Amino acid sequence: MDIIIGAGVTGLTYANFTKNPYLILEADDHTGGLCNTICQDGFVWDYSGHFFHFQNPEIAQFISERLDKSGLVEVEKHTQIRYKDRLIDFPFQKNIHQLEQQEFIDCLVDLFEANSITPTTFKEMLYTKFGKSIAEKFLIPYNEKLYATDLNMLDADAMGRFFPYADKEDIIRNFRKAENSSYNGSFLYHRGGAIQYVKALERDIPIENISLQERVTHIDLQQQKVTTIKREIKYDHLISTIPLINLLPLCGINVDTTALSWNKVLVFNLGFDGLGPDKQNHWIYFPEKKYCFYRVGFYSNIIPSDRMSLYVEIGYQHDAVVDEKAMLQQTLNGLREAGILTNQNLVSYHSVVMNPAYVHVSQKGIQEVSKYKDILAAYNVSSIGRYGSWNYSSIEDNMKEAINLSYK
Repeated sequence: MDIIIGAGVTGLTYANFTKNPYLILEADDHTGGLCNTICQDGFVWDYSGHFFHFQNPEIAQFISERLDKSGLVEVEKHTQIRYKDRLIDFPFQKNIHQLEQQEFIDCLVDLFEANSITPTTFKEMLYTKFGKSIAEKFLIPYNEKLYATDLNMLDADAMGRFFPYADKEDIIRNFRKAENSSYNGSFLYHRGGAIQYVKALERDIPIENISLQERVTHIDLQQQKVTTIKREIKYDHLISTIPLINLLPLCGINVDTTALSWNKVLVFNLGFDGLGPDKQNHWIYFPEKKYCFYRVGFYSNIIPSDRMSLYVEIGYQHDAVVDEKAMLQQTLNGLREAGILTNQNLVSYHSVVMNPAYVHVSQKGIQEVSKYKDILAAYNVSSIGRYGSWNYSSIEDNMKEAINLSYK
């Protein structure tokens, strides 16, 4: 029997494709993991912004066949950066011509004078690829807020294909004709929130194959046995989608947290009694330290509404203390200073701390993950998904990983 730990998107995807008998163990009283939705006071919020941009036609078709399409909307992404007193189109490096003249000149000159060394860290990559001004005006401060760490701790390719690279020719061409496409240039969203995708994945799974509120407390690798708060279960293949840092101690394996590091993110979902002035952006990036948040998303610009609905993301070191009450007031003050809030009143809010949120991809971490996965594989344990594989990946990437594993 296959035992699957975690009823999030990755675990549910594996269950849909495996030919083996299986049981899903989920610690919470609901499925979905971090891909979940809150419906409160007429607002629909996810734990954070989950937008689906399927590029694999087989996965897109699989989801489409099972999804309630009546509430589905396809959106052409529009995002900007709040830089000083203006909004600059994203990505920053391709839109430096929108800056004030002297800053534009500084960025352009530094771009062409950038060192050509081979970078070994993420921060070095930013300087090498884009020059001092672009790096220090946006790329470094924004990513420091996002990851809540020194960017020299991250691998040069920490974000992989998700980083919006652009060569000098791309940047120059963008001065005349905007071309700001990215891997998620368009996305799908459902009026019922991201949970609708989870329901689509659940549709063909027998209810008896999912056991909720059954947290795993120990894994005996030698005996291939899982102990939960309710029972002991033998397995032939164990598929874990929980964070690798949580799985390893369950197996009696010590975790090197100097190699496997991460941050956490406080997310506020905020509902107001009226719309704000921004009617076009789906999210805005905030590199400046005077704003506690690094990104603000507009649900009400995705699904039209007569009330503004936002998600706000704030990065922390994984062991930091989070004072949600104080941070909520700081967030509202920041939204007013940024002009997102004018005279609207907060009428509803929800908060969640995602921990882990972003893993810190480093060369040492990549080596450690490979070592741990080899140890687990020797006992028929597979650790998959964004946090199971400890990498920077999309929801579709996690689904592909689950599908590929199910075929083995």
